[in-house]
Amino acid sequence: MYHRIGAAAYKNNLNNTIALCQILGNPQTRFKTIHVAGTNGKGSTSHALAAIFQKHGYKTGLYTSPHLLDFRERIRINGEMISESKVIEFVSKYRDAIESINPSFFEATVGMAFDYFANEEVDIAIIETGLGGRLDSTNIISPVMSVITNISYDHTDMLGNTLAEIAREKAGIIKRNIPVVIGETDVHTKDVFMAKALELDSEIYFADKNTNYYNTEISTDLLGDYQQKNMVLVLQSVAVLQKLGYPLKPFKVAQALQDVKGLTGLRGRWEIKSNSPFIVCDTAHNHAGLEAAMREFNKVNCTKQYIIFGVVNEKETKSIWELLPKSAYYFFCTPSIPRGRNDENLMNEGEQYGLKGECCGTVIEAYRRALNLAKSDDSIYIGGSTFVVADYLEFLENTNT
Repeated sequence: MYHRIGAAAYKNNLNNTIALCQILGNPQTRFKTIHVAGTNGKGSTSHALAAIFQKHGYKTGLYTSPHLLDFRERIRINGEMISESKVIEFVSKYRDAIESINPSFFEATVGMAFDYFANEEVDIAIIETGLGGRLDSTNIISPVMSVITNISYDHTDMLGNTLAEIAREKAGIIKRNIPVVIGETDVHTKDVFMAKALELDSEIYFADKNTNYYNTEISTDLLGDYQQKNMVLVLQSVAVLQKLGYPLKPFKVAQALQDVKGLTGLRGRWEIKSNSPFIVCDTAHNHAGLEAAMREFNKVNCTKQYIIFGVVNEKETKSIWELLPKSAYYFFCTPSIPRGRNDENLMNEGEQYGLKGECCGTVIEAYRRALNLAKSDDSIYIGGSTFVVADYLEFLENTNT
C-alpha cells in the first residue's frame, strides 16, 4: 500500500478502479462530485469546499488521503467518518471481487468511498486525488467542476521532473465542457492548463487573477498565511459553482470558512498545540509546502527554535535543506512506517547543509527531547512528513486517554 511502502504500490492506470467500480454498479455515477488535484493545499481546499456545502444543508461526502490517525478519516459524510461496521460490511461483501482484481490499497479505498457515498445518497462529494490526476484512481468521475490548487515538485519519480510535466498529469482531471479553477498562475504551467482546457472546451479560471479576492484578508480557522492562497481558490470556486446554479450565500460561505475544522474534522495543518512553549505541527512535506510553513514558523516570536524533522525514503531532500533555518536546533527522527528514512542518515545529510542537532530514533523520543530542552519562550516545529505528524498526534491522543 502506497501509504506504507511507496512507489511499489502505485498503479499507473485506471483498470483496477474501473473493474472494481463495475462490480459495485458504478456508484460514482449516482452522485455529483467536485474533483480536487494539486501539489499543495488540496486537502485544505477540499475540506473548505465540503464545509461550505455542509453549511448550506447539503449532505456532503468528502474523500481525502492520507489519514493521520484512523483509516476512516479518508471517507466522511458531513464531517463524520465512515463507521467501522460499514468498512467491515464493504470488505466482507466484496472480498472475492477485491481478491480477484487485486487492487492497490488506494484503489480499494476509492471503491469503498464511492460505494458508501452512493448508498448514503449524498447530494455532492468533494473528491481529492491521491497522486497526480490523469492516472489517479479517483479520475473515473465526471465532476461538476475541477479544481487544481498549484504545481510544485513532489513525487517526481512518478509524475515527471519538470513543473510542466507534473502539470500535465494534474491537468488530466480536466473534463470536456466542465469548468476548471486553477489556484496559482505559473509561467511553467499556465500554458499546459490553457491548452488542455481549450482542447476540451472547458472554461478555465485562474483564482489568483481575480481581483475580487486576491490581496484581501479572508477570515478562516485554517491558520497560517499560506492558507490565504487556498481560500482565494475556494472563493473563486464558489463563484463558478454559483454560475452553475448552486445557491451558495456569501454569509454562509464566510461562516463555513471560519469553522472548517469543526465542520469537517481537518487535522494537521498548522495545528498549534501549545503557546508556552509554542508548539505547532504541520503536514507540509515538499519544497513549496515547507517553504510556506517555515516562513510561518520564522514569524513566531521566540528565543530559540527547535525542529523535530523526519522524512520518507524517497523524499528528494536536496532542495528542502535550504529552506530550514540554520539557527534552529534539530531533532532528527524516523517516522514509524516502513518508508521512514533512517534518522542518522538524515542528520548526516542535514549537517552537510549546516544544520545542527541530534538523532532521536522515534518521533516520540524527539518530542520528549525537545520538550526537555525548550523553555517557555521557545518554539517547536514538528513536521517534514505527514507520518511524523501522525506519530506525534497519536502519541498525544494516547497520552490524554
